[in-house]
Amino acid sequence: MNARRVLEVRRLGRTRYADAHALQQELLARRVAGEIGDVLLLTEHDPVVTVGRGADVAAAGEATTPIVAVERGGEATFHGPGQVVGYPIVLLEEGRRDLHRWLRDLEEVVIATLADFGVAGRREEGLTGVWIGTRKVCSIGVAVRRWVTWHGFALNVTTDLAGFGTFQPCGLDPGVMTRLADHVTRPLTCAEVEDALVGHAARILGFDASDG
Repeated sequence: MNARRVLEVRRLGRTRYADAHALQQELLARRVAGEIGDVLLLTEHDPVVTVGRGADVAAAGEATTPIVAVERGGEATFHGPGQVVGYPIVLLEEGRRDLHRWLRDLEEVVIATLADFGVAGRREEGLTGVWIGTRKVCSIGVAVRRWVTWHGFALNVTTDLAGFGTFQPCGLDPGVMTRLADHVTRPLTCAEVEDALVGHAARILGFDASDG
């Protein structure tokens, strides 16, 4: 029987986007080279709007926060405090080398996490991400190099949704965005949401988690 792979979890706390992006690039290169194993970075970013390959920087419109063009798929989205951002840097093994499946797996991790807090998450036909009812709570966009994934998901927990209000996030009306805190009856912390995400990521993606 083959041993399960270990997913090293690194909780970075609050970070500047540029610093987390540089760390992703470093770990990606090392994972491609076989120098390290699989890693999941968890963080909250200082306010920033990122624009993926599906749009140009103009898609961020009149956003007043810094705007950064990045390598992931998808369009423009906001990151800020109160949002749990996960960057899995994972080698997709033969038999799992399907980016559509990878996106669906990441959605499933988030849907299972929401269920832990008594909230029903769902997919929206033809779109990527996770919704609660008619409103979007999690954006997902990934990139891959030599079958190693990077970038990932952004789950709104207690995020100030005003950060989405000056552009069309993922090409959608900004009013479609929501956060987990608005669908539960008790206070939430990003740390407890991270705990749930780690457990479901390990189970759904097929790892044992090493949470440092």
